[in-house]
Amino acid sequence: MWRKYSYLVLLSYLIIGFFIWPQVGIIALVCMLAPIIVAVKHGRKWCGWYCPRGSLWDNVFTKINNNKKIPKWAQNKYFRIFIVGLIFTVFFYQMYFAWGDLGKIGLVFLQIIFITSIVGAVLGLVYNPRTWCSFCPMGSIAAWVSPRKIRKINNECIECKKCAKVCPMQVITEVKKGAIIVDKGCLQCDNCIETCPKNAISCENC
Repeated sequence: MWRKYSYLVLLSYLIIGFFIWPQVGIIALVCMLAPIIVAVKHGRKWCGWYCPRGSLWDNVFTKINNNKKIPKWAQNKYFRIFIVGLIFTVFFYQMYFAWGDLGKIGLVFLQIIFITSIVGAVLGLVYNPRTWCSFCPMGSIAAWVSPRKIRKINNECIECKKCAKVCPMQVITEVKKGAIIVDKGCLQCDNCIETCPKNAISCENC
């Protein structure tokens, strides 16, 4: 239920924060720290199961646009490092001037969440719904600290490629018997496992 409708929490958070109680913006700390904490053991599972913005991309934007590829530039290592540096520079710069006032601190969080959500929405319409997730600062850091999760395709595979079609991050590039899927961009959403008609996909260390 949370995975499907948590984007409503995101929308409520922004409305309440901007128009009623800006201090609520500080709650964004959860979505900044949790992806990294969870990733140390479980990979990017937070992004696949609990992120409200991920819920928006998966449950709303996939109904609008789900056929295009995530662009290569969004997955580029140096571009991701640049975005992490840029976002944190802007964040700490704004926080410096807001420090001591909880309302202003809350607004710093709200503004970053709002602006990055707009960027993610535009990219989701132009490219693929999960394009933002390819270089989301917290998602990138989560990927860097994640252990490698190994998924295997066994001999029951009929190469229907349904798993590749439902992979939000498009990390499944080879669909055949004996193929191994190892990619730190994997969101551990289990869409591939749940979709496979032959139960041919398993995760060894999930």
